[in-house]
Amino acid sequence: MEDRDIVELYWRRDERALAETASRLDDYCLSIARSVLGDGEDARECVNDAYLAAWNAIPPHRPENLAPFVGKLTRRIAVNALEKRDAVKRGGGQGEVVLEELAECLPSGESVESRVESAELERVLRRFVGTLPPQTRQIFVCRYWYMDPIADICQRFGWSESRVKTQLYRARKKLRHYLEKEELL
Repeated sequence: MEDRDIVELYWRRDERALAETASRLDDYCLSIARSVLGDGEDARECVNDAYLAAWNAIPPHRPENLAPFVGKLTRRIAVNALEKRDAVKRGGGQGEVVLEELAECLPSGESVESRVESAELERVLRRFVGTLPPQTRQIFVCRYWYMDPIADICQRFGWSESRVKTQLYRARKKLRHYLEKEELL
């Protein structure tokens, strides 16, 4: 079933929309939630919450591409779940580490989470990511959107840990300069 067909089921309030969404996007959404939370049971709960959020958001929204729409809902719910639990005391996940890495690029006095939610910052970040070379863009997104561990990124790209860390450091440095240029710092 195509995205537009599934979205149409949502608009008609047909419960098959949830089953079709799960059938198509379950693995994708679970990978997003697991990357953020590092826990299978919590990830499953976030994915189920994301499906409910999609049910509540469609209508009025009519996404053309269902995967990014539901993926963004999943990520937002997973990040909120991460905030609710004490990640460091419970063995941590990548979330705390990733947010700390990005914190050095964002203005002090505000939490990373509140700045990331800002529409202006989101627009600037999208533009910035578009300026990165393709491979750097991919590892940046893997790390800071999907919150993938460095080891997973190394394995995916066949790079050494030092190369990945160097690329991420340089990208964060460029991001800081980009945000200064945009007068967001």
